[in-house]
Amino acid sequence: MDETESLTAVFQRLIGHMGPISVAHYMAEANARYYNTRDPFGEGGDFITAPEISQMFGELIGLWLADVWIRAGREEPIHYVELGPGRGTLARDALNAAKRYGLTPKVHFVETSTTLKDVQLVAVPEAQWHNDLSTIPAYGPVLFVANEFLDALPVRQMVMTEDGWRERMISVQDGRFIPVAGQMPMDAAVPESRRVAPIGTIIETCPAAAATVYEVAGRLNEQGGAALFIDYGSDALRDGSTLQAVRAHRKVDPFAGPGEADLTAHVDFATLAPIVQSRGCRWLGTVPQGRWLRALGIEARAEALSTFAPEHRGALHAAMDRLIGEGQMGALFKVFGMAAPTWPDGAGF
Repeated sequence: MDETESLTAVFQRLIGHMGPISVAHYMAEANARYYNTRDPFGEGGDFITAPEISQMFGELIGLWLADVWIRAGREEPIHYVELGPGRGTLARDALNAAKRYGLTPKVHFVETSTTLKDVQLVAVPEAQWHNDLSTIPAYGPVLFVANEFLDALPVRQMVMTEDGWRERMISVQDGRFIPVAGQMPMDAAVPESRRVAPIGTIIETCPAAAATVYEVAGRLNEQGGAALFIDYGSDALRDGSTLQAVRAHRKVDPFAGPGEADLTAHVDFATLAPIVQSRGCRWLGTVPQGRWLRALGIEARAEALSTFAPEHRGALHAAMDRLIGEGQMGALFKVFGMAAPTWPDGAGF
């Protein structure tokens, strides 16, 4: 694909020749182009993630990892693996906090964006990079962290029509991308328990998220370790499209300017827990981010930092409120925990 040609032009030509493309195809190509051509994080980018809001977020994750590792017996060598590490901010803060308790793991980043690799190299120069999990060492326990990773993986959408379930596709009308129902019957792709539904009902699935969690659970079962997946989403089954786009900190039309905005969908945590258990791995729970961070002591940490730097008290507490507030990230974001069969429970679950 010509990187200089707009993805809009590429998609219009493809749809013109081959017919409508799936929502999953559209989202996968759009996000691949988006992340490969920019650093989208921070005030000057398109969105801000929790590690960029406050160092406390990464520090508490580091302390959680150190705590489970110590209680599991301090086995070495130990690997820290982060999926989609952004700017490396979370890893830097987490590893600094963990180091105080003797946890100095080998660091692995799963990242495909060359633009972001350059930024990560500055933050965490000791990291090794991987395109996927297949090249992560197959020995020693693994501590997995993934913050706002699953939400950017492509979702597949099914829509109930008068003729039964069909895959939701993207077509072109008057030069604009629009969602349409495909022609192929897709009833077999919808779980039997959800097949009876009103016309217009949309069901989302994320095969890539399921595959990622399946692979991580298998690694934990074989090698030992624990995992934290932190993302916005639901711990109960729900219907409807959650596909959205963010550009310059504002929601925009996901079907306009593919490759120019961050496309995401809510993570369906309810379908991921049984996948963990199917591999003999332990699902620790899915809890709201605010509750989890409170349980780990974020309020005491904010107060300690405020005492050390009183001039930053207002900013520290504002950042904390953003991370744990019910109306902000505290309720919408969930923390999904996993552990190897022989590893202990983690704090906050």
